[in-house]
Order: sequence, then structure tokens, then C-alpha cells
Amino acid sequence: MRRFFDSPYAVVVLLAVIVAVLPLVLPSVYYLRVAALVAIFAIAVVGLNLLMGFAGQVSLGHAGFFGIGAYAVAIGPTHLGIPSWAALIIGAAAAGLMAFLVGRPILRLRGHYLAVATLGLGLLIALVFTNESAWTGGPDGMPVPRLEVFGFRVFGPRMWYWIAGITLVIGAWIAANLIASPTGRALRAIHDSETAARVLGVDVARYKLIAFVISAVYAAIAGAYLALFDGLVTPITAGFLRSIEFVTMAVLGGLGSIFGSIVGAALLVLLPQVLTVLHEYEHIALGLIMMLVMIFLPSGIVPALAARLTRR
Repeated sequence: MRRFFDSPYAVVVLLAVIVAVLPLVLPSVYYLRVAALVAIFAIAVVGLNLLMGFAGQVSLGHAGFFGIGAYAVAIGPTHLGIPSWAALIIGAAAAGLMAFLVGRPILRLRGHYLAVATLGLGLLIALVFTNESAWTGGPDGMPVPRLEVFGFRVFGPRMWYWIAGITLVIGAWIAANLIASPTGRALRAIHDSETAARVLGVDVARYKLIAFVISAVYAAIAGAYLALFDGLVTPITAGFLRSIEFVTMAVLGGLGSIFGSIVGAALLVLLPQVLTVLHEYEHIALGLIMMLVMIFLPSGIVPALAARLTRR
């Protein structure tokens, strides 16, 4: 069992089967909407897991890149007359470019210094979105035009489920290929020990920057999808709490696990929906569940369960 979940290609096949079968068993469109949200957040978390789980670099400002993608599909069509699909590509490229420019100086830091630096980057991006009201609508946000591709308008939970689900499968496949490549082996070496990796000839700064840029692009694509899906974007999209949510998803599901990223995203999207029956005790129950998971499954849900099943 553990060998199965450690195989990135097997996980991609399992994910593709789940995405294909899920619409056949879900009872209503509401559940498709929730599943689409799970897929959107999972895209961002898969990218973040490449940075944290494989390269060992902490990022507390990833929502900033998420917000860049979200605001790109709002500002592009509204102010610049750019089609939504082109704005999505431009937003992903802009997030990757920003990660490239700021990543080299920031990634020289380690540990809590790196965490604080990425936190500052995320707060700065969110502050720009809040203050530039002429372009972004300020704290109230702005509407996002619906996605149109060659005259075909994309709307509704069913369409967005398939778009987000297929993108997640493609993103997981790209991540699996990256992990199985020499780049993936270099990232794992850096995760274990930067000093040892450097002694073995690994260009540590280069590979950390590659992981940072790729994770930023994943986050921007997910942010654009969420904005187009909701039809609205606000500075909360790029806020600090969103970054913490991404990190929590990655840690709960399991760092260094593609499938763990998806499980973590599903857990934090689905649990608030389920716990609404508890009314004012909803957040207490959510926090308690997260604490219990970390106590009894400290390596994350997927790696810990896979290890226990293997032992049995």
C-alpha cells in the first residue's frame, strides 16, 4: 500500500479515475460545486507541496500568488479588454516572474527567517490589492467576467468541475514527472540537507528557485479558477489566512505526497460543510479534529495511514 502511494504515476491514475467517476455518484449539483472547490484548492496545494514537501522550503505567503492569478482574470477583461483565457495565462506568467525575481534573495534565507520573508511578500501583495482601488475595487473587491473560450461561455458547477478536475490531473501528472526526474532527486537532496546536496554538486539556489516558481504558477492558476468560478474577487483571496489554509492543507494531507495534497484540500473544504450542524461549535470541532490528526498522524494523513497499512 505504501509503495502504491509513493508511486507518483499510480497516484495520478487513481486521481483520474476518481475525477471521472465522482459525477456519476454525486446526488446533486451542490456536491459538484464543492468537488470543484476541492479540485481548485488542491491545484494550489500540489504546487505548494513541491516547494515544502520536496524542496523543504517554507512559504507563508503563497496566497499572494493565488491573488495575482485571481486579480489577473478580473483586471484584464475589465480594464484592459483582454480575454479571460489570455488574462489567466498572463496572470500565471506574472506570478512565475515575480517568484523568479524575489525568489533568489528570499530563498537564501532558512527556517523561520524564510517563513517571515515569504509572509512579508504575501502581506505586501495583499496590501497592493487593497489600496489600488481604481484597479482592484479596494477592500470590496470587484466582479470577474465569466470565462469565454472561442465564443463559448463557461459557467455552472458542472463545467467548472470538469475544468478544475482535468487541470488537477494534469498538474499532478506534471508534478509526478518532476519528482521522478533528476530535478526531483535534487529537490529531495536539498530537503534532506542543503549542505550535503551542495557538496554533491547540486546547484541548491537554482533548484530551490525552480520549485518556488513552479509552485507560484500552480497557485496563480488555482486563484484564477476560483475567481472565475465565484464571479468575484476580494483582497481576502490573497490574505494571510488563505496562506495558512494552504500550508495546513499540505501538512494535514502529508508533506511530500501528491495524493496527500488532494486529501488535505478535501478535508479542509469538506469539514466546514459537514460541521455546520454544530452551529457555534463548528470552529471548536474543526480545530479539535486538526489537533487530533497531527497528534495521531504526525506525518500527515496519507503517509501515516499508508505506513500503518504496510506494517499490518
